[in-house]
Amino acid sequence: MNQLKLSILDLLKEDARLSAATIATMLGAAEADVTSAIAEMEQEHVIVKYATVVNWSKVSDETVTALIEVECTPERGRGFESIAERIYLYPEVKSVFLMSGAYDLCVEIEGKNLKEVASFVSNKLSTIESVISTKTFFILKKYKQDGIVFEEFEDDHRMPVSP
Repeated sequence: MNQLKLSILDLLKEDARLSAATIATMLGAAEADVTSAIAEMEQEHVIVKYATVVNWSKVSDETVTALIEVECTPERGRGFESIAERIYLYPEVKSVFLMSGAYDLCVEIEGKNLKEVASFVSNKLSTIESVISTKTFFILKKYKQDGIVFEEFEDDHRMPVSP
């Protein structure tokens, strides 16, 4: 991948709303070259989607997010691919990652409440024949996601007092 495309990706990662004209100006490139490079990267699925990072806790506290460690048996010939595919097809699933370490897959899901997440784990995920065990961790608060800090905290400038 050439330097122009890498630079475009860096800029779009920070702000997907940038126009080709703005990117061209920022990089000192021709707008036609930027437009062409973006179109190529979209066609090649290097750029998969333009997304907005939302701090949902500012909008609503009604959704519950959980990370689930999944230990599973890989399938002959396909490894973890088919089990990951079976899991990511559920609409509740937001992300699936193949991991190294004590478990095989990390699954991120969202539900309306704790009961809905628990139901997904017990009725759908844990019943898959390749799944050996699961451990569910509920996300209580997000401080940073995708490199974006959600809330800036002021430093406490008070001096400690000792007796």
